[in-house]
Amino acid sequence: MTQSNTEPKTIDDLLADAPSNWGRWGDDDEVGSLNYLTPAEVLRGVAHIKTGAVFTLQRLIGDPKGDPVWPGRSPATRTMLMDEATWDSDDAPAFPGGLHYADDKIEAFLQGSTQYDALGHVWYGGKIWNGYDARTTVGGMDKASVEPIAQRGVVGRGVLLDLARYRGKDNLDKGETFDHNDLEACAKAQGHTIEPHDVLIIRTNFLKLFFEQGEKFYENFNEPGLTYSPELVQWFHDKEIPNLVTDTIANETTYEPNSGFALPLHCALMRNLGVTLTEICDLEKLAASCAEDGQYTFLYAAAPLKVHRATGSPVNPLAIK
Repeated sequence: MTQSNTEPKTIDDLLADAPSNWGRWGDDDEVGSLNYLTPAEVLRGVAHIKTGAVFTLQRLIGDPKGDPVWPGRSPATRTMLMDEATWDSDDAPAFPGGLHYADDKIEAFLQGSTQYDALGHVWYGGKIWNGYDARTTVGGMDKASVEPIAQRGVVGRGVLLDLARYRGKDNLDKGETFDHNDLEACAKAQGHTIEPHDVLIIRTNFLKLFFEQGEKFYENFNEPGLTYSPELVQWFHDKEIPNLVTDTIANETTYEPNSGFALPLHCALMRNLGVTLTEICDLEKLAASCAEDGQYTFLYAAAPLKVHRATGSPVNPLAIK
């Protein structure tokens, strides 16, 4: 935070003295804090596998009940191109032996489902992650796209922080906030601690309201979540957190309560520290299991699709207990 007595007018002002990892892993780095996830961290995650139970965290694309997306984005549409009716036509393709098949395609925002953000997805001041010029995003991301993340994969110790259950709620409310102190207290109540290099997985169950309210869900849109403070950003920096995973559409409360700025943590964490953000996860089965057996730590593994120059990519993360 700037030391001026005046209120910050831009995110540049707000984050003027914020910590940065630019150059920490070299001038050409494009995966940021995922560099913390060394082979030793993979093995630390493996050590938390007790039963072999596997939980997939992706929300269904094309859910008949609807697909939650950021306002202004449209849900994915799947189109059937070939099916048994295709062979009703006299000019249908013919294959030796009588083979028939089905084929379809999908049209979707790459950030329109459970997905990983590229580190260059959000920026301010004309610079994206690691100091690359924001002009490198024109026509496709030449730097800090999702492809380097997809090429390396993400594997380490995951910790579920069930904020909704910790606060005694079915779901957090619109605009409800929490910070690193709440995360630490939640972990303590669950019987564990947050350790350096943990993948943080936060459950709010806020998207429950999307399935209950439909389009009304988007009225006065303001998600619950982490909210900016210099102390919270420093905590992420000191803990060397590689990846923040949530069940909300944008990982943080939509509008920071004090400044009114939109998504300042995307800038402080992703753009400055290189923390990878993962959004729109379905954590309900995992959370129920953790509440039942008291084990909130596990192996977390994810590999977004390898899409050249893309700002993000769909993913189906795994939690293995």
